[in-house]
Amino acid sequence: MIRLCALLSMFAAALSTLAFAQDVHSLAAAVDAHYNHLRTLETQFTEIYRGSGMERTESGTLWLEKDGLKKPGKMRWEYRSPKDKLFVSDGRDAWFYVPGDRQVRKTSAQKLDDVRSPLAFLLGKSKLEKELQGLSMAPDVAPVSAGDLVLRGVPQAMGDRVSEILVEVTPERQIERIVIDEVDGSTTEYRFSDQKENVAIPAGLFDFKAPAGTETVEGDLGGN
Repeated sequence: MIRLCALLSMFAAALSTLAFAQDVHSLAAAVDAHYNHLRTLETQFTEIYRGSGMERTESGTLWLEKDGLKKPGKMRWEYRSPKDKLFVSDGRDAWFYVPGDRQVRKTSAQKLDDVRSPLAFLLGKSKLEKELQGLSMAPDVAPVSAGDLVLRGVPQAMGDRVSEILVEVTPERQIERIVIDEVDGSTTEYRFSDQKENVAIPAGLFDFKAPAGTETVEGDLGGN
C-alpha cells in the first residue's frame, strides 16, 4: 500500500508538471497572438529602478509601432515625471535626450544595449518562448493584480547583462508588468496601464531632430 501511494503520488506530480508546461505553452502562444495582430500600441508606464542602494521611480507615455521590415519596431518613451526626458527609436537609430542638456546620445538600433529595447519587438514579432529561454510559470511571484499570471525566463539577446525577466500577464493576455533582473543585482520594473491598441500615431512621432546648439554624441547610450 505504501509503495502504491508513492507511485500514485509520483504519477500525480508528473501529471501536474505536464499540465503546468502545457499552461506555459498556451499562455505564451496567447500573448504572442494578442500582440502580433497589433500595428500600434500606446500605454502609460511607470519605471521603477532599484540598485546601488537607491530606488528611482519615473513615469510617462510609451508608443510602439510595428515595422514591416526585418528590423526592430519603432518606439518612443516620453518621460514626464519627475523630469522630462526622451528615448526614441525609428527602427534604424535610437536617441536619448534630456531637454535643457546640450548633448544628445545616439546609437544604431541594431547595436542598442538597453533594457527597453526588447519591447520594440512586441508588435508583430512576439514569440515569448523564443525570446526567453526556459520560459516557465512563476507561482512564487505575487502578481500586482489579482487574476494575473507571472512567467519567468532568461533573455537570449541580453543574457550577459540580464539574469532573469518576469512577465505579468492579465486574463486578457496583455502584458501588465515586466521585471528585469540584471546580473549586477539591480532591477528595473515596468508597469503598464491604460493600454490603447491600434491607435493612430501622429506623423513624425518617432523622428528626432536635435535642437539647435545640441551636440550629438554617437555610441553607447549609457545608463539612462
